[in-house]
Order: sequence, then structure tokens, then C-alpha cells
Amino acid sequence: MGIFSKTCEYALRAVFYIAQSSHEGRRVGIIEIAEKIKSPQAFLGKILQQLSREGIILSAKGPNGGFFMDGAGLKRPLADVVEAIDGKDIFIGCGLGLDHCSEKEPCPLHHEFKLIRNKISVMLKETSIGQFNQELLLGKLSLYKRTSLE
Repeated sequence: MGIFSKTCEYALRAVFYIAQSSHEGRRVGIIEIAEKIKSPQAFLGKILQQLSREGIILSAKGPNGGFFMDGAGLKRPLADVVEAIDGKDIFIGCGLGLDHCSEKEPCPLHHEFKLIRNKISVMLKETSIGQFNQELLLGKLSLYKRTSLE
């Protein structure tokens, strides 16, 4: 289990795949993205619509259409993707999901969780989408767990 919702996990994988394809000069369709990141296609469609509405990814219709990213998109922080899908809770939320948790009225996990949450927040805000492209292109990183058949 990851720290993000399943929806956000698929969104991050899709953004990385689209960034990688854009670097190669390709626009990619939903069928290819779903296959490559191991995502249900219908579910992914809704995610891509949201990312497109937020301007994180771009799309073009027609025979040479598909999803892609431009230079400005590649410079956006990972936090933009997370916030577009999961909202701001990962940056400010309680580890137990309590509404009343605060410095004045902390939950049992508050102080330790706050340290971890702040480290994750800094990483997401200071890391751009494009920073992972080179390692993805070289095959040093993967967007899904490979099976023994691959």
C-alpha cells in the first residue's frame, strides 16, 4: 500500500509515462497509457480528464492526437499532480484522519506524522515531473512491477 490513493498512484504513473513519451516526441493514447501503467482504461480516462483540466497534461485530437506534455508541464512539481487528484490533505492532514487534530489538540500520531508529512511535502513540491525522465528513458526506473513472464 502506498501513501497516495489508488487514483493518485495511477495519475502519477500516467504523468510519468506521458512525460517519457513526450520526451521521445510522441503523443500517446489512453489505450497505450492504460496498458503500459497497468491501469483500468475507464478509470484512467477520468484521471486524464482531471489532469488535463488542471493543465498538467495536454491533449490533441485527430490522427496524430493523444496526450502529451510541454516544457512548462515538465517543470511543474509532483505536488500539482497529487493536489489535483487527492487534494491538499497529504500536505496538511492528520495521520488518523481526524478533523480536530492540531497543535493545540493533537492526535496520538500528530507530532511524528507531522515530521514525515512535511518531508513528503517538501519532496513533492521540490521535485519536478521532468526530473525522472532521464532515468525512465534509461530503464533505471519502472512504472509498474514486472511479472516473471516479462
